[in-house]
Amino acid sequence: MGRNAEHLVSVPVDDAELEGSPKIPPDATGVVVFAHGSGSSRKSPRNRFVAETLRERGLGTFLFDLLTEREDKIRENRFEIPLLTDRLVTATGWVSDRKEARGLKVGYFGSSTGAAAALRAAARLGGDVDAVVSRGGRVDMAADVLDEIRVPTLFVVGGDDTKVLELNREAYDRLDCEKELHVVAGAGHLFEGPGEIEEVADVAAEWFVDALS
Repeated sequence: MGRNAEHLVSVPVDDAELEGSPKIPPDATGVVVFAHGSGSSRKSPRNRFVAETLRERGLGTFLFDLLTEREDKIRENRFEIPLLTDRLVTATGWVSDRKEARGLKVGYFGSSTGAAAALRAAARLGGDVDAVVSRGGRVDMAADVLDEIRVPTLFVVGGDDTKVLELNREAYDRLDCEKELHVVAGAGHLFEGPGEIEEVADVAAEWFVDALS
């Protein structure tokens, strides 16, 4: 599959099919599964930018929708973290079984509420997940599993996203693993300012390359 070609797949979960786009270069050293936040999707331009940066660093990526279009219209579903976690675990197994990803280490890139699902899935899967990066994550929604996380975990938060930054600092203190908290100065929750998402992508790529190689 080409590096830039859009290749859509369907991941069967429960009674639904989730759309996703795996891009795994032949020489990939690992694969990063994306878990987007509330109201977002695999089409998020910020996550797509991060994914492109990761591929440039030799990593495969898998962006997919945690909810179907119909499910996403029900706002409460976007905050149903146990459901999102189950979906992420299923998608992780699906991508790990693909021929081009078999044997590769797996990382999670979670945004907002998706970061809570990523942390919960990492705690559940144990040694089957090798790194987590949270971007502006609602990590407080995974508070009860933080002491179960054993993989290298990076929290990236905007300096002006004050409430989320406070929640991340509290969660960071509870982690008992290799960890780092990176604050993007002046950034808000969406990292929309000049150079902000680029900084997120760079620190995430460095983290994943170290953990997944």
